[in-house]
Amino acid sequence: MTIEEPMHKQIARELKINQSAQCPYVVVYYQSFYNNGVISIILEYMDGGSLEDFLSIVKTIPEPYLAAICKQVLKGLIYLHHEKHIIHRDLKPSNLLINHRGEVKITDFGVSAIMETTSGLANTFIGTYIYMSPERITGNPGGYNYRSDIWSLGLILLKCATGKFPYTPPDKKEGWENIYQLIEVVVEKPPPSAPSDQFSLEFCSFISACLQKNPKDRKSAPDLVRHPFISMYEDLDVDLSAYFSNGGSTLATI
Repeated sequence: MTIEEPMHKQIARELKINQSAQCPYVVVYYQSFYNNGVISIILEYMDGGSLEDFLSIVKTIPEPYLAAICKQVLKGLIYLHHEKHIIHRDLKPSNLLINHRGEVKITDFGVSAIMETTSGLANTFIGTYIYMSPERITGNPGGYNYRSDIWSLGLILLKCATGKFPYTPPDKKEGWENIYQLIEVVVEKPPPSAPSDQFSLEFCSFISACLQKNPKDRKSAPDLVRHPFISMYEDLDVDLSAYFSNGGSTLATI
């Protein structure tokens, strides 16, 4: 943390915001302390790792489980957006943590965005910015609001469903030449959609509701939690606890 004092104070403010966020769908933040140039943060232990880790094992997640996962994430976003007035700003599979009880919780909001502004773009662009909404990428003069997180959620769900990131580079063998090539596609091209021949009408509709390029056209988290996709599998009594365990998630124990 070899940074200037104003940035120290800004990070301290964000840490206090995080500590005030107490919700079953947000990773519990217990305490933080600063010592010898290092900030340490004590968080709730989530023994299943991240959704990114889980995806690397199972490759794709079927719709019934995806609906159950999404419902928990939406409840977390409802709390952050509408009760705490916090925009996550960095929603991606590695920031959604799971545990052996079948719980899915949002983590790492606030501080990460500040830390990245101090370290330049080189190391942070690829990992974080691929889930960023068009209005954030372009630096919309009108700014951005909580609906930027909804765009990120749509991309996360598409990756979980299809097993690959929704934006495909022009040359699939070579990949993206640079991050700016990807940014141009996100800003200029139509948004991704779920293949209607592979997924339910409800899932396709849900993805479309998230991935509207104009943020005003995107649904809010309270709207989305009432979407038919979220409720259509509830009668199946989906067991995320068993799914995470049987799916091969490395459930570490203390």
